[in-house]
Amino acid sequence: MDHWKYCLARLESELPPQQFNTWIRPLQCPEEQESGYLQLYAPNAFVLDWVRKNYLDNIEAYLLEYDADNPPRLRLEIGSLKRPDAPRNTPALPGSSSTNPSEKRASVDSEDLLININRNFTFDNYVEGKSNQLARAAGMQIGESPGKAYNPLFIYGGTGLGKTHLLHAIGNLIAEHRPHYKVLYLHSEGFVSEMVKALQHNTIDAFKQRMRSVNALLIDDVQFFAGKERSQEEFFHTFNALFESQQQIILTSDRFPKEVDGLEDRLKSRFGWGLTVAIEPPDLETRVAILMNKAQKLFNVELPSEVAFFMGQRVRSNIRELEGALRRVVANAQFTGRPITLDFAKDALRDMIAAQDKLITIENIQKTVAEYYKIRASDMLSKNRSRTIARPRQIAMALAKELTNHSLPEIGNAFGGKDHTTVLYATRKVNELKESDSRIAEDYKNLLRTLSH
Repeated sequence: MDHWKYCLARLESELPPQQFNTWIRPLQCPEEQESGYLQLYAPNAFVLDWVRKNYLDNIEAYLLEYDADNPPRLRLEIGSLKRPDAPRNTPALPGSSSTNPSEKRASVDSEDLLININRNFTFDNYVEGKSNQLARAAGMQIGESPGKAYNPLFIYGGTGLGKTHLLHAIGNLIAEHRPHYKVLYLHSEGFVSEMVKALQHNTIDAFKQRMRSVNALLIDDVQFFAGKERSQEEFFHTFNALFESQQQIILTSDRFPKEVDGLEDRLKSRFGWGLTVAIEPPDLETRVAILMNKAQKLFNVELPSEVAFFMGQRVRSNIRELEGALRRVVANAQFTGRPITLDFAKDALRDMIAAQDKLITIENIQKTVAEYYKIRASDMLSKNRSRTIARPRQIAMALAKELTNHSLPEIGNAFGGKDHTTVLYATRKVNELKESDSRIAEDYKNLLRTLSH
């Protein structure tokens, strides 16, 4: 175990939190090990293959660092240790069976088995990009094999990035592969509201049975459980009952589970039992693809590529705002009868773009980057060349070039009278570092998201 604790510490210090939480944290290490070996268990083939491909060399190198004279040989295979806090002796539920609970419980009623699932949200119209690739892949595996691939699946990311669409897409795919399955989607506030009504009308037992008689439970925005002790208590027992009987649980949140304040530790622990994946803000190419896809599917409009690229460059915070901008452009075209051209789109979105430009100024970028790196804003204007100052300054220059319409000389002047070649060098350097240094890439992405909201 000491070998693995050392490896964990090294990996956590080297990897971005998203990568560590997604791929390394799910690995389990037995306390008792065969002499000369380090046995690790991955929860499924997907994690196993990814770790072998991307992190195996790192782990073996850290084992050698820890014990250069006699490093253990690494064994990595699919498996699981009995979790010390896993639910035990869960009472049998109506319609359940220890032999095949899924098949038995699916026959609980004759109502529509897809409850609150939006049939229009599918994987066919869910645009894939680097920002959601892992979440989409995990969702598709669950849709094809619910209760087996990853349980629970916890998806987190900012507002308007497509988490809810993905939840419904998984629900629809489950129904396609398991037509007899009962799939329930609820926003966490809906769960709380239904539970309160059940308490008021003395029907809490019926509420419990309804929640625990499904084959797949999809709960959106679990951060809204924070501070609601009675609701957390009930959801805790619902989670245990479904998990014990191998029913699928899928959850979303606007942040990583351990970062949700006001949520009980026992729930945070359970949320991390399966696979935790992030959805990031989409990159430019994905934003363009989303715009063209939505224009076709929602409005039957062929959006010119130059218009899609313009909108993708100017609206970067989330998918919801992209769709809002698209609706404005299409509505203007329908009202005026004019074709959608680049000039037309610029005119239709001029108010939105002007408001955004007021928020994203060089001064605001400097202040935001300085706060992020815990340096003074005045350091951005100084000639200090120490790395702790120079690197944030270069990142701020690169952000200014990407997010504003100022020329290189104007940006340089705003950074204490720097030459335009200094800005150009800074931009190139940051782009190189984003490719080679995962921490710089993560920092840049975080700052971009903060400034674009």
